[in-house]
Amino acid sequence: MHISLRDTGNCLLRAQKIVITAHINPDGDAIGSSLGLMHALQYLGKDVSILIDDDIPVTFSILPGYELIEKPVKPVSCDLLVVLDTGLERLGQVRELVESKSILNIDHHISNDNAAEFLYLDAERAATAEIICQLFKEMGWGFSLQAATALYTGIATDCGFFRYSNTTPSTMCLAAELLAAGVKPNVISEALERKSYAHVQSMATAMQTIELLDNGRVAGVFLNQELTASMESTEGFIDVVRTINGVDVAVLLKCIEEKLCRVSMRSRYTDVSKIAVSLGGGGHIRAAGCTLRMPFLTAKQTLLSAVSRAIGENR
Repeated sequence: MHISLRDTGNCLLRAQKIVITAHINPDGDAIGSSLGLMHALQYLGKDVSILIDDDIPVTFSILPGYELIEKPVKPVSCDLLVVLDTGLERLGQVRELVESKSILNIDHHISNDNAAEFLYLDAERAATAEIICQLFKEMGWGFSLQAATALYTGIATDCGFFRYSNTTPSTMCLAAELLAAGVKPNVISEALERKSYAHVQSMATAMQTIELLDNGRVAGVFLNQELTASMESTEGFIDVVRTINGVDVAVLLKCIEEKLCRVSMRSRYTDVSKIAVSLGGGGHIRAAGCTLRMPFLTAKQTLLSAVSRAIGENR
């Protein structure tokens, strides 16, 4: 059921024990919006925990409360499960291990599955963290420095530090309010840009797998299971590929297990959210992803066929 922003806030206020979660393979928005909301709810006296079924990139350790994010390992019961930055289909073990009286979903992805009991969806917002900021303002909750730092990171990372087309006047105004709360943008950007020597070496190796397809309109990085296992992280790889001149759709395919591959896509013109949805995933028009439960080569062919069809329809 779709609810208003005010109803969203009241739903949170009625619960005492709250579990916050976000999608597997969490990005800056998933992590930042989760931590920002956690800080506000803890200030209100709520019993709050964050469970995310994946490793949290150490890059985000600069965020206050980073060390409190846990993986689900045993059954947990709560009054309210809050799902951020995704529908219910990308929660991993959280969905099986968390028993809640109600589920509240807050998201900005047009591809949301609408499966939650309560859903606040605003696809016009650049990030879920932007929605959380609006929630703070609607409910009269002030921005602590801890919450503001997390929320700024969520907004900034999801709009490419205000370079992507999803950046709106609202995005910039909210970011300015967070800066007024004490956020230091240079500290955050420098922390997120910093890479280990091993990561830079991994990126150099990954770039050797780049393939240009469909007359240069598609570029992909394709990492088999051996290559993926050898890499500390694949963070930022697709951002390099998307800058290639003439490329419309950039893809990153990495094989996690023998029959489990993860896909990230970015685009200039083609709606990659439609591609992702057709493959069981979701996302934005210009940034989307999915999980393919099939062998690496099969996943590669399946992905490229779907991308080629979408580009053909977009001509």
